[in-house]
Amino acid sequence: MTKFISLSTVCVVSATLLAAGMAQAQGLRPSTSLSGVRAGAAPGAQRSADFIVAIVNSEPITNNEVRARVLRFEQQQTQRGGTLPARAELMEQMLQRLISERAQVQVGRENGVKVDDAAVDASVLAIARQNQVNIAELRKRIEADGISYNQFRESIRDDMLLTRVREREVEGRVSITEQELDVFIVEQQGSIEANSLELNIAQILIAVPESATEAEIAALQARANTAAQRARAGEEFSVLARSLSQSLDRASGGVMGLRSAERYPSLFVDAVRAVNVGSITGPLRSGAGFHILKLLDKKQTAAPGMTVQQSRARHILLRLSAQRSESAAKERLAALRSEIAGGKLDFAVAAKDNSQDGSAAEGGDLGWVNPGQFVPEFEDVMNTLAPGQMSQPVVSRFGVHLIQLMERRETSLSVRQQRELARANLREKKAEEAFITWAEDVRARAYVELREPVQ
Repeated sequence: MTKFISLSTVCVVSATLLAAGMAQAQGLRPSTSLSGVRAGAAPGAQRSADFIVAIVNSEPITNNEVRARVLRFEQQQTQRGGTLPARAELMEQMLQRLISERAQVQVGRENGVKVDDAAVDASVLAIARQNQVNIAELRKRIEADGISYNQFRESIRDDMLLTRVREREVEGRVSITEQELDVFIVEQQGSIEANSLELNIAQILIAVPESATEAEIAALQARANTAAQRARAGEEFSVLARSLSQSLDRASGGVMGLRSAERYPSLFVDAVRAVNVGSITGPLRSGAGFHILKLLDKKQTAAPGMTVQQSRARHILLRLSAQRSESAAKERLAALRSEIAGGKLDFAVAAKDNSQDGSAAEGGDLGWVNPGQFVPEFEDVMNTLAPGQMSQPVVSRFGVHLIQLMERRETSLSVRQQRELARANLREKKAEEAFITWAEDVRARAYVELREPVQ
């Protein structure tokens, strides 16, 4: 099992995109989120006739594509306990998001980025497993919502292509010199307070295209000033964000989420550091446009140290296939667990004989790992175990695992590790800024024609 933490290429103004795969890693790290599936859809669910609602550079977006995205967003918000805007408003927001994404996908295709059928098949299978259904049942649920299975597969392909093209485009725009890194480390060391600060900020973005004239910029700034005045006058910020903002997080009222200050652009942190919760700040100008910010929450956490708690675990992995169902894998691992717990079988021997992972030769030993190196469904269970304790069979997108925690330790980061951690943080900040600029530029250059209203 390969394990490492890769650098996130995350758009800080798009919580949904973050969930959908902007933060990528390997090994046990997931790469595809649920797309277009509504659990429990009734077979008789009403279908809406499909028709074209927009053209993006001669490529159509259909009504059913927007409906699929709405269902996807509603499911995500329900799972998170979030609020939803009115359906008509959400339809419009998802249409605008699809327009931006379609333009980005087209850039990827023009640059030769491809996703083959095997990769799509693997992602669809993973989605079915996450919903605890087989492919046939998944297809039935999708089609019950009036969405063709082929359209669903193509949406998965586009999601994967979108992730690849974003990584490629953003990574190409991010470079870090050793001098920049030195300055960043000094700033971090001299500002422990900032590193231990957590913020939750909501924003309204009035985008400014790169090709905008002085007159157009002035008009957009006036629009931003009006939005800020309305927010300060007491209008509900989330309502203003949904109606006025041009950021991709506007469907959630512009809320970007509670995160450490170092994961926000320094422009935002500097603007809200000294203000009280509930305060409105801005407009602020960035490469993306004018931002109006509302500070929703601010927490001072313990100052970050240079030690981390590492875990050493081993596992037995049974991959799922046409020959082995999830229930069969669970049953097999439960039997192995019983034998190991009863002293009839050694865990390492069982791993060597049964595990379908690269760690099998080492008796399933995954070595010492830092927090965040495994997928949540694996790591969450591992973190509940005491040394020597075994889990029950655990399902992840890679199959079914039997996990045993061997030991834990506190370890200090070496100077080199600290420097690489700082490099990753700096790259993430610069990648966020680069993505915002690139996405706005792609959208501004696209020819968009709106057709029929979404239903």
